[in-house]
Amino acid sequence: VQLQAYGGGLVQAAGSLRLSCAASGRAFSRQSMGWFRQVPGKDREFVAGIRWSDGNTYYADSVKGRFTASRDGAETSSLQMNSLKPEDTAVYYCTAGRYVYSTYLPEFWGQGTQVTVSS
Repeated sequence: VQLQAYGGGLVQAAGSLRLSCAASGRAFSRQSMGWFRQVPGKDREFVAGIRWSDGNTYYADSVKGRFTASRDGAETSSLQMNSLKPEDTAVYYCTAGRYVYSTYLPEFWGQGTQVTVSS
């Protein structure tokens, strides 16, 4: 599975951005997917995920109520980010993987897209 995230950019605090993820390769439509982000000098952080088996979504506490992950088709997914905060500034990655119970395990990573939120 090849993945590419796009749609990042510069936005003011309280604004919105929509990230998209384009996938190609076998069986993406039957895989769970997730979004991660990384700030320089810190570990990658789980942001949101969608479990393939039942469509349930999971979010980090820091984005719950502000971000919405969705599958838009067989090979696309998106992350709608509202009420953005400066601390949301990071490189965002889309991934494909699997869930073990409610824990998401990424297996494929795409190139990231930079999101910068100005105060």
